[in-house]
Amino acid sequence: MASLKDICIKVRDVLFPPDITCDLCGSEVFDGSHFCKRCAPTVTFNDGTVCPVCGRRTTRPEICIDCKAEPPIYKRGASALVYKDGGARLVLRFKRGNPYLKDYLGRLMAQKARSLPECDAVTYIPITKKRRRERGYNQGLLLAEAISGELGIPVVHALTKKHDTGEQKSLTRRERAENLKGCFAIADRKGVKAKKILLADDVLTTGATAAEACRELKIAGAAEVYLVTAASVEWDKGVTQKRD
Repeated sequence: MASLKDICIKVRDVLFPPDITCDLCGSEVFDGSHFCKRCAPTVTFNDGTVCPVCGRRTTRPEICIDCKAEPPIYKRGASALVYKDGGARLVLRFKRGNPYLKDYLGRLMAQKARSLPECDAVTYIPITKKRRRERGYNQGLLLAEAISGELGIPVVHALTKKHDTGEQKSLTRRERAENLKGCFAIADRKGVKAKKILLADDVLTTGATAAEACRELKIAGAAEVYLVTAASVEWDKGVTQKRD
């Protein structure tokens, strides 16, 4: 039986079809665009200079200081959008009751993933059952399924999340890493062992969540792990210092 939230989403999509409205403000667009003329300039695609390791936007074409100081567990990363302004709002709308955005974000992520080595399967950052009931869907799974359809590789439900980690926005990099320790567990060891795994997530900030998930995947025997996110925070020296 459909929940009240699911029914409301269906009614909204009938009254305001996603293919004729701006994905950010909901105003009408009849030219097939995802954004209206006012919102489009606020979305920054991550198509310029990036760190060749984590894939976040940088000012120079070299490995960012974060990756030099602490190389990530994944081999390489890529992001579709810069997590600011319209790009940040788009990801937040996706997480907060607009699951239809999975198709657009998943397509952008798949395009970025094609710049990485070909993987055997795609997996995602899990959420707890409690959070799944509250939100109505797992945004990571939706993105992984969209990417799977674009790239033609299977989705592996590799991880589970054992407990909620609470709000992390105000935490430093070290605090986030400590907060996340032991929160993931392997659910499908066979689906991971000796394979190249593409890990999908919505946002890359400090990288603590991806690091913990990748650690479990490697322990389970993954040959290599690559990361693709819908958006990532632009590398900035001042922000990095605050994260530490």
